[in-house]
Amino acid sequence: MLAAAISLGGILAANAQEFTKGTVKKVMADQQKVTIIHEELTNLDMPAMTMVFNVADPAMLARLQAGADIEFVAERVRGKLTVTQLK
Repeated sequence: MLAAAISLGGILAANAQEFTKGTVKKVMADQQKVTIIHEELTNLDMPAMTMVFNVADPAMLARLQAGADIEFVAERVRGKLTVTQLK
């Protein structure tokens, strides 16, 4: 039973997403994209910079405005850098 709990804990840790801090620079709702000035994206092995991201869900754009501080998860989705989660 202990081994199963340890195994489950490892699986959950592997699936945990790391949020990155950033500031919204520009929202392009018509293109379903957002420009973010962000800290290092450790899961993508990218340094801090300003980048344009797709959004996984267009409804996310309604929560974003230029100048807003956010925390987000970015992943490669079908080869494109995409914001998949927002705080």
